[in-house]
Amino acid sequence: MKFNKSLFLSICMLVIVFATTACGTQKEAAPESSKAPADANLILATTTSTQDSGLLDVLIPAFEKKTGYKVKTIAVGTGKALAMGEKGEADVLLVHAPSAEKKVMESGSTINRQLVMHNDFIVVGVANDPAQIKGKTTDDAFKAIAAKQALFVSRGDDSGTDKMEKQIWKDIKVAADGPWYLSAGAGMGQTLKIANEKNGYTLTDRATYLAQKKNLSLDILVEGDKKLLNIYHVMEVNPEKFNKVNKDGAKAFSEFLLAKETQAMIAEFGKDEYGQALFFADGDKTDADLGL
Repeated sequence: MKFNKSLFLSICMLVIVFATTACGTQKEAAPESSKAPADANLILATTTSTQDSGLLDVLIPAFEKKTGYKVKTIAVGTGKALAMGEKGEADVLLVHAPSAEKKVMESGSTINRQLVMHNDFIVVGVANDPAQIKGKTTDDAFKAIAAKQALFVSRGDDSGTDKMEKQIWKDIKVAADGPWYLSAGAGMGQTLKIANEKNGYTLTDRATYLAQKKNLSLDILVEGDKKLLNIYHVMEVNPEKFNKVNKDGAKAFSEFLLAKETQAMIAEFGKDEYGQALFFADGDKTDADLGL
C-alpha cells in the first residue's frame, strides 16, 4: 500500500487535539484542593441533646468535609461541657444554659458566645397522668407532681436540662427529694428510657423526645410555656488563657454553625422524619430577640 503522508499527518493532528482536550477536561473537572488546617484535630464539648437528637450526625460530617478538620465530640451535660471549657479541655462548646454560660464568659475562659438555635423543653409522662398535669402551666404541673408524690425522673447530671428543672423546683419553693424523686445521673436519651420503664414524669428537650418517641410510651403533657424555651449558644475556649486550644478550628466551627447554609440545615432537620423541625435556627437573631 502506498504511504499517504497527508492522511498520516491528519490522523496525528486529531490524536493530539483529542489528547489535549481530554486532559483539559479532566483538569477542569478535578476539585480544587483546599489548604489543610495546621492542626486538624478539634474537640467539641456539647450537651447530649445535640447528639441524641441526631443533629450532630448531620452537622459534623458536613463541617469536616468542608474544612478538613476532624472533630472529637464529647457529649455530656452542659455543666460538664462548661467545666471542660473552664479547664481548657475542649476547643469549642455548644451548650444550652444561658445563665451558666454567662458566668463562664465572665471568668474569661471562653470568648465569642453566639446564638445558634433554640427549641423548647416539655414535660412528658404516661397517658393516664396520675398527677393530672396535662394542660397546666409548668409551675402548676411541678406542684401537682410533688403533691401527688408521683414518680419524677431527673437527669441529675448538671446539664442544661437539669439546671432548668432545678430552677423550676426552686421557683415553686419545693424541695424535690424522697422516694418519688429519682435522680438518674444520665443523659437525656437514657433518662427518657428510665422514665418510660418506671412510668414516671420527666423534663426533656423536644428534639430528643421526638427522636426517641418511637421507643417510648410517654406523651407530651406540658408544653408551650415561655419559661421552657431552650436556647443554644456556641462559645470558643479562650486561646489567650489556654495556649493549647485550637483557636482556628474553634473559630471555623463557630463560623460554620452561623453560616446561612448550616442554618438552613438546622431549620430543616427533622422535618422529613418527624413532620416538624427539631430546632429553630437563630443565627440572624440576638439574645434580646428571644427575651434573654
